[in-house]
Amino acid sequence: MKRSDRLVTMTNYLVEHPMELISLPFFSDTYGAAKSSISEDLSIINHMFKEDGIGYLESISGAAGGVKYVPNVSINKSESMIDKLCKELEDPNRILPGGYLFMSDILGTPITIREIGRLFASRFAGLNIDSIVTVATKGIPLAYAVASYLNVPVVIVRRDPKVTEGSTVSINYVSGSSKKIQTMVLSKRSLKPGENVCIIDDFMKAGGTINGMRNLLQEFDANVKAIGVLAEAEDEEEDRVVDDYTSLLQIKNVDSNSKQIEVIKGNYFE
Repeated sequence: MKRSDRLVTMTNYLVEHPMELISLPFFSDTYGAAKSSISEDLSIINHMFKEDGIGYLESISGAAGGVKYVPNVSINKSESMIDKLCKELEDPNRILPGGYLFMSDILGTPITIREIGRLFASRFAGLNIDSIVTVATKGIPLAYAVASYLNVPVVIVRRDPKVTEGSTVSINYVSGSSKKIQTMVLSKRSLKPGENVCIIDDFMKAGGTINGMRNLLQEFDANVKAIGVLAEAEDEEEDRVVDDYTSLLQIKNVDSNSKQIEVIKGNYFE
């Protein structure tokens, strides 16, 4: 195989297996090339990943060592992506009753949702995340996008038990915005004790649902290492029950009468 062909296939393999340690002998045997040639190829790929602002290759020495692709979006690319999202969400036609915004089109566009997932994965890549946890239903596409870049499974918390999930653990929690008591459940087989988890959600007002998930995860002895939300509502900050989170967007003002929306960057860059 020519080097140009090998570079393409190796790059594709690394991108499709993020956060996975791959040994040099694997590449050497797969592509029939000397380890020295493979090392040179990996240096070229690593340089281009960094140049393009999409990540880097982490090298681990030793008998059990190798390389792994770590997603890491550059500051310029991150700002450009978040600015684009801000402009899209400032469309007045998105205003819904209760101060919510219509976001289903964004969460349903594969290219957009992948880029959002890459942003969160970049922020949380160094936390040794074992699982991504979200609540049904709108946060599911975003959770899978993040999980695809961290190469970990997705765990879905539900409002009511499903017979296909076996025995479950359930808790009652108070919704932060409506102050209503609600229920969420999670299958006992979903997590192992001591797992490091990342909570992902699409929208946060007062944070009652996320706080409920955090309390539910305590029943599994899970470690909540990170919380990521696509958008947060600024007008709920005083009543917010969650403070250790990362947001891409902050919705500062939604005026149904004047049909005006103000969306700014969240705390992602802080």
